[in-house]
Amino acid sequence: MRRALIVSVRMAIVTIVLTGLIYPLVVWGLGAVLFPKQAAGSLVLNSGGAVIGSSLIAQDFTAAKYFHPRPSAAGAGYDAMASGASNLGPTSKTLVSTVDTQVAEIVRQDGVARGAIPVDAVTSSGSGLDPDITPDNANMQVARVARARGLSEQQVRSLVSAHTTGRQLGFLGEPRVNVLELNLALDGVKRTQ
Repeated sequence: MRRALIVSVRMAIVTIVLTGLIYPLVVWGLGAVLFPKQAAGSLVLNSGGAVIGSSLIAQDFTAAKYFHPRPSAAGAGYDAMASGASNLGPTSKTLVSTVDTQVAEIVRQDGVARGAIPVDAVTSSGSGLDPDITPDNANMQVARVARARGLSEQQVRSLVSAHTTGRQLGFLGEPRVNVLELNLALDGVKRTQ
């Protein structure tokens, strides 16, 4: 019995050292060497070098001149410390009410028909922090953004197209548009008269 206890304690210590110290350090080290930008948080800097966000975490843009991200279910909104989905199912009255409210707001802001609103414009992602929207969602917002900035719709559509990322490896995932990067590109565009 005593021998079995000693073996168990030793095995627990070895397991803790391997899985709690060595493995995380190896993964962190490899990540820092092979993917330094991602390991550092994929931070986005302004022209002065100050951090203004991360390309991996959504931010709340609400002004008409900006593209809007997916709704967030993370805390009070886009709170990385409260990441998580709402866990509301399709029969949830709360979900239906929330989606109806968001649809009405999009119809008001963007002037699109209810049936033309992409699902990602009114539902949150699993983390509540998805930094990307679908190209359909971005294109739905083009007219509002162009109008608010005094740009042509073609200029704004060109930016959306330039900031659309295809499927990973050509077949994984769906095409997407990073909202922060697109909005930063918009801020750099000069208005044509």
